[in-house]
Amino acid sequence: MSQPRQSKPPPPHMARLSDLNSKALLGGGADRIKKQHEGGKLTARERIDLLVDPGSFEEIGRFVTHRCTDFGMESQKVLGDGVVTGHGLVNGRKVFVFAQDFTVFGGSLSGAYAQKICKLMDMAMKVGAPVIGLNDSGGARIQEGVESLAGYADIFLRNTLASGVVPQISAIMGPCAGGAVYSPAITDFILMVENTSYMFITGPDVIRTVTHEEVTKEELGGATTHASKSGVCHLTSADDKTCIAQIRELLSFMPSNNTEDPPTKASTDPPLREVPELDTMIPIESNRPYDVKDVLRAVMDDAQFFEVAEQYAANIVIGYARVGGRVIGVVANQPQVLAGVLDIDASMKAARFVRFCDCFNIPLVTFVDVPGFLPGTEQEYGGIIKHGAKLLFAFAEATVPKITVILRKAYGGAYDVMASKHIRADFNFAFPTAEIAVMGPDGAVSIVRRKEIDSAKDPAATRAEFIADYKEKFANPYKAAELGFIDEVIFPHTLRQRLHRSLEVLKDKRDTNPPKKHSNIPL
Repeated sequence: MSQPRQSKPPPPHMARLSDLNSKALLGGGADRIKKQHEGGKLTARERIDLLVDPGSFEEIGRFVTHRCTDFGMESQKVLGDGVVTGHGLVNGRKVFVFAQDFTVFGGSLSGAYAQKICKLMDMAMKVGAPVIGLNDSGGARIQEGVESLAGYADIFLRNTLASGVVPQISAIMGPCAGGAVYSPAITDFILMVENTSYMFITGPDVIRTVTHEEVTKEELGGATTHASKSGVCHLTSADDKTCIAQIRELLSFMPSNNTEDPPTKASTDPPLREVPELDTMIPIESNRPYDVKDVLRAVMDDAQFFEVAEQYAANIVIGYARVGGRVIGVVANQPQVLAGVLDIDASMKAARFVRFCDCFNIPLVTFVDVPGFLPGTEQEYGGIIKHGAKLLFAFAEATVPKITVILRKAYGGAYDVMASKHIRADFNFAFPTAEIAVMGPDGAVSIVRRKEIDSAKDPAATRAEFIADYKEKFANPYKAAELGFIDEVIFPHTLRQRLHRSLEVLKDKRDTNPPKKHSNIPL
């Protein structure tokens, strides 16, 4: 009877590699990993495993350590030095990822740590793939002083150079404070996890000392605060797993780089189907609210709409959808909130989104129901002229396919700003309910017919007569169509067909702006 073969021990050099790998995978050690889990957070490596397709992650720089020799740091070296970097696949498409490891020196950034991120970003630019940053860091590593600050600046530079070249997504999954916030701020989208993440320039203790304000970390820079008040955060989630699922879905709407088109997706929803409910969805009365998201879902593939920045400036809606399998970027006034008026926050929110879509070849579809810009001293003092101009500038500058649908009101300067024909929209459609005018009938009559109304025997009846006449002549889409500013007034139930066919016609559109170093958007 033969004896079982004895496995040979690995050669010393192999054993050493295995040992180093095991140490690197433990990060800050079992106790700190346990503490991370007790705080409701996943580790850096667990987050990466959820983000990328199974078995696709290839790590870069696993054995890097810091170079600091002050404050006893020479005896405190951990393989990887607090950040995991590498590349993998998301839905079969290449991405580059860095995940800050809070179990190692609180995720604080050293010079070596920054170099790992910079190397990753340089490679992403060369091969044309998105960069995803999973942020969970206590900030600069104080022991390294200016070397740590230099590391942040090196990253900021690469964020800036990569802007508009490859998509950049930042997930805030723990602390992110001080200078560290500027890297996510430059990136295209920021996601935050409720109750475990926060962002701010100066923390509650400093604020208490300087301004005597009492505020908690969550109130100052939590996910809800930045999603609803500052607009810094685009998407929030209840936990790490949901946040990472959002990143994967967001990536599905964008190309890998600025030379590619966004990915198409097969759908069983017929692209030429009619949408009969649209014929009655828009109230004829111009002051009656409705939810524009009902209109969006009615015409999109499988009624799917991925909204971005939902909680901020809700009077305008932005997000992604598909028509006939093609990705579109959606901008829509929301009559349910502030009557869909444009204000400072809505203008900035939409302008940033339009510019991203234009960077990455995503066609824009704009749904218009806007009574104008919000009046008031707060808006004027806050710079509504400048901020409103940002949205105008963004639409005018964009060279991607642009389709505009006027659902109801399109008054005053807001008509011009919302992707009108005059700022290079390709196809402009209007529903029969559209009202395209300098202002609403009531206001217009009060100005142009004031003398006749004041001198009439029955001012109320005369006013009503003038309003009806104004509506007949101006508060409809036909004058604009007569002038060619509207390509066609369409039956609402045909909108999905129109969008699909227009996108098909425009798929090979080529347009350029005059040669320049860069534009000077009114910041």
